[in-house]
Amino acid sequence: MKGNFNALIDSDQLVLIDFSAEWCGPCKMLAPILKDVKAELGDSVKIVKIDVDKNQSLASKYQVRGVPTMLLFKKGQQLWRQSGVLQKSEIVQVVKSFM
Repeated sequence: MKGNFNALIDSDQLVLIDFSAEWCGPCKMLAPILKDVKAELGDSVKIVKIDVDKNQSLASKYQVRGVPTMLLFKKGQQLWRQSGVLQKSEIVQVVKSFM
């Protein structure tokens, strides 16, 4: 994932990374919210879910201490970070602020 990850976040497109885990209840709550965010914003944002248990080095690199943690990237730069579950409207507002 590491090589692919760098290529992914170096994109001109906004990339929202959802660090999550299979065992995480709030992560399960966030999944349908992110699906709705994608439905509203379409191709203006790419949303990628990353399992912290399967990608521990990546989680460590970005100091993900709790899940879910969302990070927003564009051209390799981290623009925003938030832990916990947010409502669709809050996530949409954040993403639109960087468009």
